[in-house]
Amino acid sequence: MTIKLASIVEGDGEVAALPVLLRRLNDWKTPGQWVQILPPARVSRAKFLNRPEEFSRHVQLAASKCGEQGWILILLDADDDCPADLGAQLARQAQAVAPHRRVSVVLANREYEAWFLAAAHSLAGHRGFSLKPGDVAALVDAESPRDAKGWMAQRIAGGGYRETTDQAAFSARMDLNEAFQASRSFRKLCTDWCAQVGRSSGLAQAEQP
Repeated sequence: MTIKLASIVEGDGEVAALPVLLRRLNDWKTPGQWVQILPPARVSRAKFLNRPEEFSRHVQLAASKCGEQGWILILLDADDDCPADLGAQLARQAQAVAPHRRVSVVLANREYEAWFLAAAHSLAGHRGFSLKPGDVAALVDAESPRDAKGWMAQRIAGGGYRETTDQAAFSARMDLNEAFQASRSFRKLCTDWCAQVGRSSGLAQAEQP
């Protein structure tokens, strides 16, 4: 059975990067399962979180796109919010808007680029990225830096980090197992993926890689 996935993201970079990442996640965690990853819908984070009518409109649109057997994935940056608390709140709100659909909410802590920090060793030498002396200590807790985009930019030769192009390229390159081990929010994405795709396919999926 084909599973349709309709996602909601907040950045132009994620529009291109998330499908790349999810296709790799499918190959890694649920090989052989067919998931139709629809083009993500981009929202304004402030409007999406603070205007109920905007939230409802986007969730309802995602519900109509993914169909009765589909799945809605909301992926936002946590910024300074607690990913667990805000994620649970948004999941309840989205489920109330679309009770007839499966919904997952993942908040990258603190932002999507934190997953690159979690897999930074695998990105070295790609698109001008290189680690600096002393970075090993910083990567122990990859989700702590407030400005992961800036952290990446400081380590890319020739002009810094460009979200609209580099995000998809690094998503295609990053070591998924390395990110899984170092990032709790990335593990949440993996766990939700396995739960939703495994549920649809009738397979039991383990959280461990």
